[in-house]
Amino acid sequence: MKPFGFWFTKQHAALQFTFILIFTSGTATPAQTTRDATATHAGTHSDPERLTIPARTILPVILNQGLSTKNSHVGQAISGRLAQAVPLPNDGKLKAGAKVRGTILSVSTVSKNGDAEISFRFTEIEFHHGTLRIVAHLRALASFMEVQYAQIPEASPGFGTPYRWVTTEQIGGDVKYGVDGPVTDNSGETVGRGTAEGVLVRVTKSPGAACRGDFEDRDRLQALWVFSSDACGVYGMPGLKILHAGRTEPLGEIVLSSETGGVNVRAGAGLLLRLIE
Repeated sequence: MKPFGFWFTKQHAALQFTFILIFTSGTATPAQTTRDATATHAGTHSDPERLTIPARTILPVILNQGLSTKNSHVGQAISGRLAQAVPLPNDGKLKAGAKVRGTILSVSTVSKNGDAEISFRFTEIEFHHGTLRIVAHLRALASFMEVQYAQIPEASPGFGTPYRWVTTEQIGGDVKYGVDGPVTDNSGETVGRGTAEGVLVRVTKSPGAACRGDFEDRDRLQALWVFSSDACGVYGMPGLKILHAGRTEPLGEIVLSSETGGVNVRAGAGLLLRLIE
């Protein structure tokens, strides 16, 4: 995802803004999540392959369009795409680029507490020739620029140094030591490894309210893309907060609020969604 093959460092991040990075590209109940989280692939065999997405799987998503209390409206369709392939049981995976779809539920420029609010829900994943119904809460949200910074090398690589070897800092503070290299947390402990698309790490405990109690499957490697193993909450958007993550009733409904004017999340922002059991 480095634009046009140019090398940048965080010390020269201002130069990055000179270039434009062009990205290419019914609510379910918890009981339905397990039942509906299967899909049939078109294949060469008469018996279709069935794919299951376990509860608590994390989906790293890039927003395809912005979320705004100024321009969004109730009932508007929203979408994102998986930024990294998501590993599944039995060597299965959801490929990067799979589309995640949802809907705007409410928009308020001034709520009862005086803040602007927008609520939405993601309800399905589209891939190949199948669609999976999901119920997911929001674990972390990062601005477009935070996503870009996380992909800039920490230091200038030497002449001829392969991109695969560069060191980058994840959103939240983890350090990725290149593709197939270790990923370490803020205490220096190894929590996973780097991949060409992001990272595969064990999710670690976070004090963030949006992730309270969200610490199951700690030995399972999850695709967190540019986020740290303990990433939780909002990054790079001052005044914006996750008012309701969707972990509790109403399940899957995500509410963002802003105390500094309207809610404005740009296209290209990154999200970590986690499927609810």
